[in-house]
Amino acid sequence: MDKELLSSIKSFLNFEIIKLEKVQVNLYEILIGVLIIFITALVLRLLRRIFKKVNQKGIMDTGTSNSLYQIIKYFIWVVVFVLILDTVGVQVSIFIASAAALLVGVGLGLQQLFNDIASGIILLIERTLKVNDVVEMENEMVGRVVTIGLRTSKINTRDNILVIVPNSQLVNDRVINWSHADMLTRFHVNIGVAYGSDIELVTKVLKSCAKEHPNIVSKPEPFVRFTNFGDSSLDFQLFFYTNEAFVVENTKSDLRYKIDKAFREHKIQIPFPQRDVYLKSTT
Repeated sequence: MDKELLSSIKSFLNFEIIKLEKVQVNLYEILIGVLIIFITALVLRLLRRIFKKVNQKGIMDTGTSNSLYQIIKYFIWVVVFVLILDTVGVQVSIFIASAAALLVGVGLGLQQLFNDIASGIILLIERTLKVNDVVEMENEMVGRVVTIGLRTSKINTRDNILVIVPNSQLVNDRVINWSHADMLTRFHVNIGVAYGSDIELVTKVLKSCAKEHPNIVSKPEPFVRFTNFGDSSLDFQLFFYTNEAFVVENTKSDLRYKIDKAFREHKIQIPFPQRDVYLKSTT
């Protein structure tokens, strides 16, 4: 009776679901493939938890661990995919040759896709960009990197809009990474005052406004640069350092409010463009 049961189970598992000229897939092979996928998912979930614990202990920063996890994940899934194909009886060499022929045929159409994927691999390996980095794109879009994927990356802008960016743009275009070297970054605001103003007083007032702002650090100190004798004004630049680069436009706005109020209190005039017109009489 036991032998009959085992024979029935064996026959059931060997039942061919897919039968082609060179490929026959039975129920047993499908179950093995599902089991491999299930085990792989469990291993990746466990691996993800390990990386999270590593982050919490400070052994590795978030960007590094995320990049390393992405590389390992993609590598594991490629290996699993090939293993499943081999399990169901597909000759991997034939599959690769067929895939290569197919890719040659649609190569032009997939060129950008491959470019994005190659760029994603470069980003994950070189780590020129990391998760939580504040970046500025060529189109002057500023945002914080949320995720770096194999083909695209997600950037959260200052307006809290999630933008999906192809990785090729992050590799080939000019991208300013404000967080790459140091969180402390220098910015400036432009100011013009009327001719005849006390430039020593202007410098003192500008520095005072910068030092009072909570987002501006005291070391290095803010400083003022007298840049030019303009057409209608004496031109200055107020330089300051901040750790809050992501909200620096708000900091600049606060500074302008403070400067306008301080200039009014000290009777410092902000000029507007003026033109003198002379009319010459012909009589």
